[in-house]
Amino acid sequence: MSNDAQDRNLPATERKIRKAREDGQVARSRDLGHFLIVAGGIAVVMVASPWMTGWMLDLMASELRFGATDLQQTARMGERLTGAVAKFLAVTVPLGIVVAGVATLGAVLSGGWNWTMKAMAPKFSKMNPIKGLGQLFSKDNLIQALKASVLAIILGAIGALYLYRQLDAFPAVLGVALPAAVGRATELIVWGVALLLLALGAFAAIDVPLQRHLLKNRLKMSHREVKDEHKELEGNQEVKAKVKAVMREAVKRRMIAAVPKADLVVMNPTHYAVALKYDDALMGAPRVVAKGADLLALRIRDVAKDAQVPVLQAPMLARALYAHAELDREIPAALYAAVAQVLAYVYQLRAAMAGQGPMPGELPALQVPEELDPHHGKTSAGTAEAE
Repeated sequence: MSNDAQDRNLPATERKIRKAREDGQVARSRDLGHFLIVAGGIAVVMVASPWMTGWMLDLMASELRFGATDLQQTARMGERLTGAVAKFLAVTVPLGIVVAGVATLGAVLSGGWNWTMKAMAPKFSKMNPIKGLGQLFSKDNLIQALKASVLAIILGAIGALYLYRQLDAFPAVLGVALPAAVGRATELIVWGVALLLLALGAFAAIDVPLQRHLLKNRLKMSHREVKDEHKELEGNQEVKAKVKAVMREAVKRRMIAAVPKADLVVMNPTHYAVALKYDDALMGAPRVVAKGADLLALRIRDVAKDAQVPVLQAPMLARALYAHAELDREIPAALYAAVAQVLAYVYQLRAAMAGQGPMPGELPALQVPEELDPHHGKTSAGTAEAE
């Protein structure tokens, strides 16, 4: 039998995908994050360029001007440095927050929102150097390394070509006044980064589906894994069969124990047996306390005879009760009339046996709806008689 790692050619199930997300395994595209960060930075610079140019000029004009007092009092130099840092942070911190938000957006767009702490848990298995070497030359890592190399070459080529074409523009910046130099330098940098942005966008468009494809390949399952997962979800069939057998045996013992307390047993004549009990003070209708077919029916009959519980042969009624009446539930309303006839007959029989009345004749024809008889059309209802 081949190795499971080589046999993993089945797509991951929803359960494995969900567990992988819980473990922090989602498709993340670094190229998409880089693209959005650069795009967001350019957008902020272009929108706030006039304000940022003025802010930079004011900062340079105020912080790069020194007087004799500043040179004589070294403490003031520290104060001015602190003020300059505070002004600088007042601009860079909001810009950093925007960049962080854009980076988060890129992660959500590529793999969806996923919050888990399992990815931060220490895994000592990753400290195995031999296993690490194997992962270093894995298919996924080789693809990532090749993609990063191609991206670096393309970005380097774009940057070099842009700088080559702007060789005259950058030295010219040094020959103009400071305000104009800042504006011109900002413009040159923005256009250069915009060209790099086009390359990053193209790579992001390729990398997002690539990362999803690589994740699907990593999560592929073997036939054994799918089978084991199915067993976990559905439970071991052998164990379930044993549990069901134990439950059936418990129900059977409980039914047999309830037969001696029944008022009568209806049979057909040997295939089906249904034990009924009725207490007009506690029940709205007769209730089934035991029922069975074939050997269990014979067992119910024998226990009833030993307990001197009347056993009546009423084939159609027995079949209807067995098919439509639930254990420990009241009988269906459609069978009230037939069961009432049988109970009345049993009460008359008990009274006669106690010397309190005449012996009843044969049980009259029972009013059982034909549609409730599962054998309707196959057998004819026999004449019920006391046994």
